[in-house]
Formats: sequence, structure tokens, C-alpha cells
Amino acid sequence: MSPTQQPPRPLNISIVGAGIGGLAAAIALRRHGHLVTIFETSQAKTEIGAGITVQRNALRILESFEGFTRQNLNAAQFDGVVIFDAESGTGTERPLPEAMRSEARQSLSCHRNDLHRELRRLATDETVSASRPAKLLLDTKVIACDAATGTVTLAGGEIIAADVVIGADGIRSVVRTSILGHVVKPPASGWTCFRCLFDASNIRDIEELKWFTEGMHGARNVRMPPRDDEDTDVKFFFTYPCRNGTLVNFVGFYADSEQESEDWSSTTTLDEVHQKFTSFHPKFLRLLSLPLKTPILRWQVRVVPVLAAWTRGRTALLGDAAHGTLPTLGQGAAMAVEDAAALGYLLPFGVSREDVPARLEAYEKLRKERGEFVSRESVLNAVKPARGGEYFRCKIFYFYVFSLLGFGLR
Repeated sequence: MSPTQQPPRPLNISIVGAGIGGLAAAIALRRHGHLVTIFETSQAKTEIGAGITVQRNALRILESFEGFTRQNLNAAQFDGVVIFDAESGTGTERPLPEAMRSEARQSLSCHRNDLHRELRRLATDETVSASRPAKLLLDTKVIACDAATGTVTLAGGEIIAADVVIGADGIRSVVRTSILGHVVKPPASGWTCFRCLFDASNIRDIEELKWFTEGMHGARNVRMPPRDDEDTDVKFFFTYPCRNGTLVNFVGFYADSEQESEDWSSTTTLDEVHQKFTSFHPKFLRLLSLPLKTPILRWQVRVVPVLAAWTRGRTALLGDAAHGTLPTLGQGAAMAVEDAAALGYLLPFGVSREDVPARLEAYEKLRKERGEFVSRESVLNAVKPARGGEYFRCKIFYFYVFSLLGFGLR
């Protein structure tokens, strides 16, 4: 280094949102020695919903994070999906490819809060790594962002300047508006779902629930077969164990043409869930008689449309803010974790402040096509019944998603 050159310095990075994607980005950037601050609106951030599948592409990245402990996820084994006909009760196994069912390459299912807690530990605990921990500011709402200059404005009026701003602020992203110059309202997807957790303590003693407890480890997808190609009364539910098998995660989807309300989520009752799925075989409805462990959330599923750009100046989008998807492929969180890893690779220690805009443009080129592909396929998997299970049947499709080609991994 010549006498006139400045020594490399860490970047000052602001992350808006402390969900799974925001925390993963904090971990990926913390380990390069950058100064990371996370701004989170809620007072005590927890993940909305219940279960989550941590599929192999996400798990490989998580295992690369210093200090990551798989046992902290309290996960259940996930070897594939059994697809049931909701009327007849018959099922067909759709296992993951054999190569993906070894311990070294397996997928998992866990409680979202267990994954979130582990990511928060890796991002903010000073004992995890020699690198400086990220600073997490709860109850701190970002109301505006200047994407070109890399500043965020807090609800109290304070303006925070950074070398990089990452918008991990979800489907209603404020940062996205600053990048695009206008508000993008995610349109109605036509799907609403019920989400909750049931107590699985005694589930193996219940004869009617052997369809859930016996056979292949993984999820159960119970689908009402369409009457014809024009059938709009499509419904199915997707369920699997989590927290070491002590809980059952339940998500029940139904086609919904009335999604214009601004209130995208609300609580409801078991009676309403029963009414929506009353035509299902009794053995499947028996699941709804297990003791509830959480309130039942009714959630209007929204999909972020294809955006003109994910980056501008010093600012980039990540996760649902960029490519919010339907949960039918179980890849929403995985895409956010991949986004985070890509930012970590592209912003190592030593990158200058002047190089940041070009590095973020490279991030968009690397990630945008893949994120949009998964989003598009998640919708097709829901609205076209013939696509159900294609995720596991088509090796080309499957290995494209799981190969992490963008990171040089196989």
C-alpha cells in the first residue's frame, strides 16, 4: 500500500427489518467485519406464523455461518411430501431425490421462532465470533429511505447515513418504494390460508391420524381434486411436524375471490376452518381436533409482482421485499437466506464505499432471475392442480433450486 492509499475499512451497513432475511444478511456481513445496524419496527420481534421448512439450499448456507448449531432448530426430518386425495383418502409419496435424503444433504422442518432465535444469536451475540456483533434496535421504525445516498429516516425524525442500506422489510416494504420511486401494492393472489399449531403430544395414539404419523418423514399435502379445469373451489392443506415432533404445523389454503381488505391477517375459529374443509375425508378432519397451541390466523396470501429493479445507488432489496412468494414450494425463507449469502460474498471486507453501487448491481444480476423464477413457480404450483408434486417429480426443476449454482456449489 502506497503512503497515499487509505487502509481498508469496514462498511457501515443499515438493515431494515429483523426477520429471517434481515438477520441472515447481518450474519453474512458481520463476519466480514462490517458495522451492521438492524432497525426493527416491533418491540419484541418474533416470526409471524408457525412452521417452516428449511430445505437443503438454505441449510447449506446456514451451516456455513460461524457458530450455527443445527440442534437449536429443534427440527424434524423432512424427506419429502405425501400427497393425499382429500375425498378418497389415498396417498402417494413424493420423496426428495435419494441424494438429498442423506444426513449431509437433508432438509428439515422447524418452528419459525426456533430458526429466528438461532439467527438472532448468530447476528448479535458477541461470543459467537471475533467479529463485531450486529446492533439490533427494536421499536425503531424506518419511515423513509433515500436509496441513492444510503440514508434512512426514523419515525422520530432522525436521519441515519450508511454506506449500504438493505431493505429486508417484507412485503409492505418502505425501502422498495425508495428504490422504485413509487408504491408497489402486492395484488391479491386469490388464495387465503389458515395457519396454526396443534399439540402433537398424543398423536401417535390416535388411530385416525396414522396417515400423518406413519410412513415417510416429512409433510402431508391433502388436496381436493378439481371437478374440471374451470373449478374455482380449490382447497388443500399442508401439514408437518416441528419442534422435535411435539407440534403439528397446519396451513389450510382455499381459493378466495374477496381479498380487497387492507387487513391481510386476522384471527378466526376452528369452526370456520371446519366449514371450509367439511368435504374432506373424516380422517383428515380429525387433525383439527388436536389441542390448539396457538390462535388460528387467517392470512390473505400476497405475491410481490416482478419489479423493475431491486437496487438503486447504495440500497438493495432482500427476501419478501423483492420477491414475496406463495408458500407452496417452501422456498420463501430459503430465497431470503440465499440473497443474504450473495450480499456477503459481494461485500467482503475491503470493498470501498465507492464500489458499493456496482456491487449491488451485481447482486441484482445474480439473484433477480432466480428469485422471480421461484415466485412464479410457487403460484403455478397452487393454481394448476396438475403441477402439484412436480417439484419432486422433475429432477431438472428440483436440482436447479437446490444446486446453489450461483454460489459455485453442487
